[in-house]
Amino acid sequence: MALDKVLAKKIGKDISVSLFIYALPVVALFAYFAIKGQTPWVNNTHQPANVDVPAVFKFLEPALKNIRSWGFLVIALVLGAIEFALGLYDNKWTKSERKVDIVCFLAPKFLLPPVTAFFSLKLLPLILPGLANEFSWVPFWAGFFIIAVADDLTQYWYHRLHHQVPFLWRFHRTHHSAPYMGMAMASRQNFIYTVFFSQIYLTAALIYLGLGFPALVVTVIKSFITLSAHSSIAWDKPLYKYKALHPIAWVLERLISTPATHQSHHADTVGDGVGNYKGNFGNMFFLWDVIFKTGIITRRYPTTFGIKFYKQEEWYAQFLWPIFKSKVAGSELSANGPEVGDEVGPVLFDESDLYVSKQLKREAVA
Repeated sequence: MALDKVLAKKIGKDISVSLFIYALPVVALFAYFAIKGQTPWVNNTHQPANVDVPAVFKFLEPALKNIRSWGFLVIALVLGAIEFALGLYDNKWTKSERKVDIVCFLAPKFLLPPVTAFFSLKLLPLILPGLANEFSWVPFWAGFFIIAVADDLTQYWYHRLHHQVPFLWRFHRTHHSAPYMGMAMASRQNFIYTVFFSQIYLTAALIYLGLGFPALVVTVIKSFITLSAHSSIAWDKPLYKYKALHPIAWVLERLISTPATHQSHHADTVGDGVGNYKGNFGNMFFLWDVIFKTGIITRRYPTTFGIKFYKQEEWYAQFLWPIFKSKVAGSELSANGPEVGDEVGPVLFDESDLYVSKQLKREAVA
């Protein structure tokens, strides 16, 4: 299936804008030092940075490091337990769905670290010889914004292209297959899709170059945002219900991913003013969807999730396609399955425009 020419043109245009966005934090950094008349990079010792960060981050550093490792697992499991206690999976967590979710949640914790460690410890010194801690002179605030933009904008593109380029769709399909939303969705991915996460290696390179602590802080903040956005607990609902909180809602829903905006992405509908299956691509920042006009904001929550072409394929096919293919006839993951089987109906609005329905907002807060 060929890529639509109009879509290809828009992708090219948006990528050119993205290059400008990537450069903004770096330009701001050098402008800052130019104004101060300083050139800290000239006498760079290439020693690990003695990071000047807000006291709260220094105080929380041990906790941040733990959260990045086993702490995140604990948070995810506690959140999942709360979701089950509240009945938010609506009895849709069948035996086959449990297998997919558990394998996708646990297996990468063992399979991915050796890959990233090899890249960081072996490949980077070969690719970037003599550049370890090259950016150790960068202040924390600049490193934070460089990492935040580089990591999340890169993931936005990685995610978006897997929806818009037909060849790539099946590598991401597993993430959309479940008929529910919840904590488990955050890590429900085909391993090939996960291991080629482009932002993982970009961030690893920036850490190698001396931006380790800013990367740690960004990773932890992003983990909280993406996990809560995938959760079935609609923590953003009070922001839409109470008029006094509407200004906060207006900023948050355009800045970061919330349950309302990200559940829209996982809906199995499109064109109904709520589901935006081929949009709302943002992970930590929804801002990218605002800039590139790929998002809708409705302040409503879909009632059904997943993909209409889902055939409850075997866990091994969902986790390791195309290494292992499904035996389910007609599946996208089967040996002779279609490249994209979940064709959607006509769209009721232009997906290239940011769509905010005032009427739907009024209904949501009524």
